[in-house]
Amino acid sequence: METPIKENKISRRKFLKRGGGITFLIAAAGVPVWGLRNHEKETNPGQITAWVHLDENGTITIYNPAAEMGQGTMTALAAIVAEEMDADWSMVKIMDAPVEPEIYGIGWGGERGGSMLTVGSRSVSGHYRNLRQSGAQARYVLLHNVAREWKVDIKELTTQEGHVIHSKSNRKISYGEIAGFIQLPEELPEIPESEWKDPKDFRLIGKEFQRKDIPEKVDGSAVFSTDIMVQDMVYGVVSRSPVNGSKPELKNESEIKALDGMLGVLMLDHGIGLVADSMESVLKAKRNCQISWNGNPKALGHNSREAYEDYNKMAESDSSGNIITSSGNLRNELSLSDKIIKADYKNDYVYHAQMEPLNAVAHVKADRAEVWAGTQAADGTRKAIADHLKIPLESVKLHTCFLGGGFGRRSMTDYVLEAVDLSKAMGRPVKLQWTREDDIQFGAFRPMSLQCMEAGIDQKGKINAWRHVVVGTGGGLLGSGADIPFYDIPNKHIEVRNIDHGIRTKHWRAVGHGPNKFAIETFLDEIAVAQKLDPYQLRRELMKNHPRALKVLDTAAKMADWGGKVPEGRARGIGFAERSGTLAAGVCEISLNRNTGKIKVHKIWGAMDAGVVVHPQNAKGQMEGALVMGLSSVLNESITFKDGRVEQSNFNNYPLLRMEDSPEEIAIEIIPSTEPPAGIGEAGLPFMGAVVSNAFASLTGKRLRHMPFTPEKVKEVLAS
Repeated sequence: METPIKENKISRRKFLKRGGGITFLIAAAGVPVWGLRNHEKETNPGQITAWVHLDENGTITIYNPAAEMGQGTMTALAAIVAEEMDADWSMVKIMDAPVEPEIYGIGWGGERGGSMLTVGSRSVSGHYRNLRQSGAQARYVLLHNVAREWKVDIKELTTQEGHVIHSKSNRKISYGEIAGFIQLPEELPEIPESEWKDPKDFRLIGKEFQRKDIPEKVDGSAVFSTDIMVQDMVYGVVSRSPVNGSKPELKNESEIKALDGMLGVLMLDHGIGLVADSMESVLKAKRNCQISWNGNPKALGHNSREAYEDYNKMAESDSSGNIITSSGNLRNELSLSDKIIKADYKNDYVYHAQMEPLNAVAHVKADRAEVWAGTQAADGTRKAIADHLKIPLESVKLHTCFLGGGFGRRSMTDYVLEAVDLSKAMGRPVKLQWTREDDIQFGAFRPMSLQCMEAGIDQKGKINAWRHVVVGTGGGLLGSGADIPFYDIPNKHIEVRNIDHGIRTKHWRAVGHGPNKFAIETFLDEIAVAQKLDPYQLRRELMKNHPRALKVLDTAAKMADWGGKVPEGRARGIGFAERSGTLAAGVCEISLNRNTGKIKVHKIWGAMDAGVVVHPQNAKGQMEGALVMGLSSVLNESITFKDGRVEQSNFNNYPLLRMEDSPEEIAIEIIPSTEPPAGIGEAGLPFMGAVVSNAFASLTGKRLRHMPFTPEKVKEVLAS
């Protein structure tokens, strides 16, 4: 049963007026910085990169600019600030930042300002330097004020876990006590990187510490948008088009309006919106709707099983698409090759399957809107609401909540705008809830695609030519991960050819890396087998000029004792991938029930070099999660279309990996590095298709080339 909650988020104006403490507006050099104590001063928000509030009791509130969807970002980002501040972690609390990207956003290169979009595993890597600078500036302010108060040279002061220390006079003062007399300069200098904390002195970064969101999620106090209750709130659902692009006509509107609890019916371009006084009533109304779907949308004739034939024709045609990379003289080198090896690989559409189905609460009035949502795109969602309602951005208040999983799906705003439409029509707050069936059948999927691979082998047995053509639907989503920057092959051509089926597609964890690395890493194994080479040694040869990548590969192989004895009835496969700057490699060990066609993955060994890792324990958890999610998609997950309609409806016919089928053992090793932080959340997923396929080939002599590797496909391959 839902209960009212105390709203935890605060507006920027209210934030600046907080009493009983001091607010640091940490800024770039030369920008005004104000200490606010029971009054408000104007600031230049365009230059601010982080806010830290210090209470006189020593509590340090650090404001989180990224969506927290289980990946631990809010903890890691706060830890970066706390590290440079030398804060006592037990005194740190974290709150979501106001939705103001000019203050809290980052550009794709990590520069200040930009977007509050949480995607691509870029939060820590993008914010790292800015937040270290912010923490260093906050520490400087504390030291500066103590030096003034005690009339000592600032160089004589040090900090340690929430205190400033003057060793000469044996004095020590807590950060909370400093808040009682602190004054901030009109201008704050940029702290040179040489004066940032030496990594050897880190107490948080690279160490083990408690995630701040876990206790809330364990005791149930964590607030997701589905938990939100506001006064006079009613409930909404939408019956959406089964074929993307078709238009609805409600045949029994009067009957639906007459049902108990019904409050309103709204005609939308893509469906019928329904509002009632309870979720039970509105779902009953939805079940009773008689809707005719009209029009002739592009998706209407799409049959995903047959689409691969069109993909093959396009791959074999003389047409060209978007070139990912092209070097050397591929056509000439292929013609001169001693041997040419070819293989095609397929993958079906995949659904995000986030734990929490989509939902949002909206309250729209004539000139303003207030919305509660779990979103990966805080500023994009706020702007989308303003644009949709044609009201100023300042008139939209967005409360960000915890996300029950995102994986790219919650970077879209469709579900939020539906809530806005229903609330506007009703003139009162509406909680819009998608069912799991809605979430699957009106999803936005990882694209299906065909990978056509071709390699030329010269007389010395070396790969001298590489051709990779990706054909599918999804446009720019298809090319991610198709390049091979750590394999030195002199002549290569990689391109994407897109067919628009009118199907909704979207970024899915690791985007195109899953299908593309499946093809690349499986094809390398096929080349190794054809050349009678060890697939691990073939990769070593190709990446010999890339020591970081080579070390990752070697580490994974050593962890698994590659080349050692494997239990009878089992086999191992190896693979490598890069994603979001992280280098990762893995080995898995499988067995096979030939009667049922079911593959069992017993063990996975994974190694990664992600640069500086802020929170290793959480990083290992992210790697493990990516491996298991990847394995689920490899073995089970497939969305299929018939006449433009999704054929799956819930987890009964879209099965996820179950606990009984999870690996018995997952071992992760993080390779120490001083390189800048890279993204970790997606790193383990891309090679999973290949390591399973490669292990299967080692075990059976047969090759799986179409994900997912369902028992039906396995038995078909075994019988071929």
